[in-house]
Order: sequence, then C-alpha cells, then structure tokens
Amino acid sequence: MADKTYLDWPFFDASHAALEQALDTWASAKLAPTHGRDVDGACRALVRQLGADGWLEHAVGAIDTRAICLIRETLARHDGLADFAFAMQGLGSGAISLFGSAANKERYLARVARGEAIAAFALSEPEAGSDVAAMQCAAVRDGDDYVIDGEKTWISNGGIADFYVVFARTGEAPGARGISAFIVDADTSGFSVAERIEVIAPHPLARLRFDGCRVPSSQRLGEAGQGFKVAMATLDVFRTSVAAAALGFARRAFDEAIAHASTRKMFGQTLADFQLTQAKLAEMATGIDAAALLTYRAAWQRDQGRKVTKEAAMAKMTATETAQKVIDAALQMFGGMGVVSEHPVERLYREIRALRIYEGATEVQQLIIARELLREAAPAADGKA
Repeated sequence: MADKTYLDWPFFDASHAALEQALDTWASAKLAPTHGRDVDGACRALVRQLGADGWLEHAVGAIDTRAICLIRETLARHDGLADFAFAMQGLGSGAISLFGSAANKERYLARVARGEAIAAFALSEPEAGSDVAAMQCAAVRDGDDYVIDGEKTWISNGGIADFYVVFARTGEAPGARGISAFIVDADTSGFSVAERIEVIAPHPLARLRFDGCRVPSSQRLGEAGQGFKVAMATLDVFRTSVAAAALGFARRAFDEAIAHASTRKMFGQTLADFQLTQAKLAEMATGIDAAALLTYRAAWQRDQGRKVTKEAAMAKMTATETAQKVIDAALQMFGGMGVVSEHPVERLYREIRALRIYEGATEVQQLIIARELLREAAPAADGKA
C-alpha cells in the first residue's frame, strides 16, 4: 500500500486529497497492469474509459497543475499505459486550453474531455529535438490558409490521434522566434503517418509527414511567430507532470521491493533483515520524498501563477533520474524474477527509461536550470558593476 502522507503537505488542499483517493479506488477496480498486443486498441479504450468516467476533464480547460500531477502519479502507479493515455490528452490539447480561440476550444476540448477525440503534440523533428530553433517543418501563408510541408517524429499518439498540435517555421524572425503553432486534423489532405515506431515500453508513436498540408489560419494557436512561447508554456505544465508519473513508477517499485524484502527467506532470515537491504530501502525512500517535494513545489508554484521553468526542470530531472535508480534497486532485490517478462518491476524498468528523454532529456533540463540561474544572477551582477 502506497504511503499517502505526502497528501498532508501544504502544497495540497482537501479537494486534491479527495481526488487522489477517488482515482486510486477507481484505478484499483478498473485498470489492469498488462495489455495485449493491440497497443493502439488498448490506448483508444483507455482514453474512452478515462473520458467516460470524468477523469479527462482535469486535463483540459482551466488547468490545475497539482491535480494533473496527482492523477498522473496515481495512474502510473497502477498502469503505465493509462498514465500515457491521460497525459497525451492533456499535452495534445494543452496549447488549445492555453492559447486557442473560443471556437477552437469549443470544437476540440469537450471531445477530448469525453474521450471522443484523441490529441497529440507534434514538436520534435528528425534534426530538431531539443534544439527547437533547428526546426525545418515550414508553414507558408497562402491567403486565408497556411500550407505545411515537412516531417515530425517521435510523436506520441501518432497514428491514432484525431488531431495534432503542430509547430512549424513561419519565418517572422530567425530561430525560435519564427515558429507558429497549428491544429491539424488527422483527415486533412496532405497529412500522413510516414512510419510507426516501436519502443521498449509500447505505446502509439510515429513519424508524421506534411506534403502541401493546407490548414485555415483560424487553426493557428496564438499569434504568428509565437509558437515557441506556445510550446514552452504547454511544456511547463506537462513537464512537471512527467516528474509526477516518474514518482508513480518509483512508488510502485518501492512498494514491490518492501513487500518482497519482508517475505523473501535467505540464510535463515528475510532479505529485509540484512543491513545492505535496509540501507538501500532508506536511499530509495529518501530519493522518492526529495523528488516529490520538488515535483509538488513546481506544481503548486504554477498554480499560484508564478513562472516555473527552472522549478519544472529541476522536478523533471530529479524525479526521472531518481525513479530509474529506485526501480533498478527494486529489480536487483528480486534477482532473476525481476527480469522475467511482465513482472511488475520488469514493466517499470521499461516504462521509466523513456521519461528521462522525452519532454526534454536530463541533459537539456540541466541546461535549462543553469540558464535560468544565470539569468536570475545577471541583474545582481550588473548592480555590483
């Protein structure tokens, strides 16, 4: 049973604790930790289920970052694909929630919340992942439309999404300042799924192609040339939630490790009786709490309307790296059982690895943190001069 004392922290109010309890009860009854070979079908079914039972309402519209984080942590503890399904509905529609026109919000958000439309966020390219300024996908204005040409890759929900929030170079200024964001429906002429990509923790992933893909200017999100701002504002919300998902994986691994160590007989005692095991459990628990404090500080701070670029990066980096260590330590305690396919810690071992890469790899988070620290220090340095 997961430790819930963190819900008493001052970051949360009574509604957050009630939300977590209700979702935990629902997930225990409704979710299975394993899925068949039809990952696309399983993901579609989870989106419908999450929407029908009201959980996706928390992913759209007026965003409560702490609620999103608690939902992701709870779902991840039960079922990695359910966490993915929820997260991508939020990330894929987040730019519409934050920057969409009234018409676009009305057209898309209610369907996303009901689980009737699957969303996707298309930022990365073959030569422009973390370096957004290197983006090559272009959108050229043609009357009341934009014509998009280029490719996107590593796109979650690629191949099953009903619409994509696509970032393309529109040329108002060099680098990241000349990018705009667009909603592209999956049935738009000129759009195609070029390749499906299989990864170690299966979920829908694809490379997308745009070949003369025409979208109305009314499908643009925000002002022309402000796509980088749109992307970063969206990621500031959901980067923190990646940390929360990592926490969910880590807490599940820790619970599995505690239960196993307490019952595994070795040399006339249990595995938990060995001081080496106790030291490892202490490290795991401390790392989880440290990551949780950073994660929910960032979520709370954003909900107060404050900038969280640095804090979200700290949370994402710390939680994902810590979860990798916790899960690896849990697997080690299980010995050979830990690498048996579909064992809980084996699944977690595959689930966690991608979180250290997507929505900004650990090394990118380090650069973001350092950049923000130097920016904060610059006025003080100028004053001294």
